[in-house]
Amino acid sequence: MVRVALDAMGSDHAPSTEVEGAVRALRELPPNFSVQLVGQTAAVEAELAKYPDLDRSRIDVVEAPEVIGMAEKPLEAVRKKRKSSIVVGLGLQAAGRVQAFISAGNTGAMLAASTIVLGLHPGVERATVGTLLPTVEGPVLMLDAGANVECSARELVGFAYLGTLYVRDILGRPNPAVGLLNVGEEEGKGTAVVKEAHQLLKQASGINYVGNIEGRDILGGHQKLGRVDVVVCDGFVGNVVLKFYESVLGLVRHLAEREGLWDRPEARKAFRMLDYSQYGGAPLLGVKGNSIICHGSSNANAILNAIRVAVQAAEIELSQHIGAEFASHAGSA
Repeated sequence: MVRVALDAMGSDHAPSTEVEGAVRALRELPPNFSVQLVGQTAAVEAELAKYPDLDRSRIDVVEAPEVIGMAEKPLEAVRKKRKSSIVVGLGLQAAGRVQAFISAGNTGAMLAASTIVLGLHPGVERATVGTLLPTVEGPVLMLDAGANVECSARELVGFAYLGTLYVRDILGRPNPAVGLLNVGEEEGKGTAVVKEAHQLLKQASGINYVGNIEGRDILGGHQKLGRVDVVVCDGFVGNVVLKFYESVLGLVRHLAEREGLWDRPEARKAFRMLDYSQYGGAPLLGVKGNSIICHGSSNANAILNAIRVAVQAAEIELSQHIGAEFASHAGSA
């Protein structure tokens, strides 16, 4: 039985969204996990009371009286608010009481607290947020998605290796193709950091590096190289790409509604692949554990799928695989 801790106070509509998502997960997903809701007990219990028929044998509430706000400085907040839902939840994992922790709260605080409380695997210079972008041929992993706005060339190479391990273990692609997001394919394109990363990636062992790619190659694949499985970039670029991508569904829905297509079942089925909530949270790769980061605007469906992702990562021992394999390739990465 996998034990998952969920920050009940993280999202824009906490704890309602988190409780609903947890309840749905317990009802709809295989019964191979339990949930610990971490937050202000009275508020969480009030939400749980809305589900009187819920089997409480697989769900508990852990008291965490403090909340780290979205506007707070991450490191300062983590150090001052030791009883916050993020710090308490990660502490449960560090103590071995749970195998994964999920939060839709302050991303910077999740990065800082995960690094401090759980620690990094040997050889990992920086943890990274990987997010799945839907495409016609299956999702593409992009990292970093916003945690690290400035990165060194060596850190980008580390992201490439972490992404390779995630796509291999979670998505089941044995030799994922890695592309470096750039403003052009040519050798001389990009910033000094990106140029250096390109040269390092060409020499790195254990990474199927296909070269520089452009934004259009993320969704449609490269004209010559085919599908790219892992897209590497710094968090500034990655977050811009992610937020733009998420806005596409709104545009598509508006156009479909205007043409009277949105209410057709086949149209909704096709557009569903663009819905970020289908993929749950984004894993924080490189830490000694399973930290899953969700959007602050997450709905219950996103929380449900984040729990699914967390359970899967814990069951296949993703973090342990990263620790063992990344350490052995640390020199080249």
